[in-house]
Amino acid sequence: MTKKFKKTALTALKISFSILLIYFVYKKIDIAEIGTTLKTAHYAYLGVALFFFVLSKTISALRVNRYFHRLDIPLSHKSNFALALLGMFYNLFLPGGIGGDAYKGYVIQKKFQKGTKKVVGVLVLDRLSGLLLLFLFSCILLFFVEIHLIQPYLWAVPVLMVLAIVVFWALNKKFFEYVLPEFWPAFGYSAGVQAAQLVSVYCICLALGVEQQLWAYLLIFLVSSIVAVLPLTLGGIGSREVTFYYGAEWLLLQEGTAISISVLFFLITALVSLTGIYFHLNKPKLLLQGQFTA
Repeated sequence: MTKKFKKTALTALKISFSILLIYFVYKKIDIAEIGTTLKTAHYAYLGVALFFFVLSKTISALRVNRYFHRLDIPLSHKSNFALALLGMFYNLFLPGGIGGDAYKGYVIQKKFQKGTKKVVGVLVLDRLSGLLLLFLFSCILLFFVEIHLIQPYLWAVPVLMVLAIVVFWALNKKFFEYVLPEFWPAFGYSAGVQAAQLVSVYCICLALGVEQQLWAYLLIFLVSSIVAVLPLTLGGIGSREVTFYYGAEWLLLQEGTAISISVLFFLITALVSLTGIYFHLNKPKLLLQGQFTA
């Protein structure tokens, strides 16, 4: 079995699984109700949601560029952001082919020759840093959402948060010591990324007229973001909707509203990711800080 065939088969499997999950969710909800909800959305709030989503991606690009600079790759912020948009485009539309992170790792290593292991390492670390903050923010929101099953164990949540930070620092120390000084700066950037995305989803909720149990919807979003990172579906499509559906069902929320939030967040993500097609057609030049085109 050739490598190319394996990639093609994996992509087909992801697409099939995404379609299956979407079909499963939309068979259980009233699509007409969701359509009505989306049509009556307040577009001013959606504009603000778009702004904060772009802000989150900008902060995320700054975070990974700190790692690059630590590897003595002083990539300019403009070049890095262009690379980030191109990576988003690949992640969303070509997850089984090139893939955003794989492409970034390839072009950075080809251009600067800093070692494949180190380049791939910081890209993995960048993702893990984001996941850590998703977990921490989810833990914080547990104190604002009444979940009877968890209430007796809330005392353990701060312990788990501290433990997660300590374990992640230890992993950085053991496997990524060459970028260990970036641990706390990356932690701060990751907090900014998740905070901006939470504000974006909060604005989506306002756009849909959601006034009650906002914390619960935000918690479901964070959990869905963790699930969407798993390479099971096409760009996270399907897995996020399933998480929203069952999360809403568990927390006694409106399933239709939850799915509408998921759909709008996906549309905003797709809109921003689609701008990366420009850099697909016109590959960005990887300029260093202070370097300009001739």
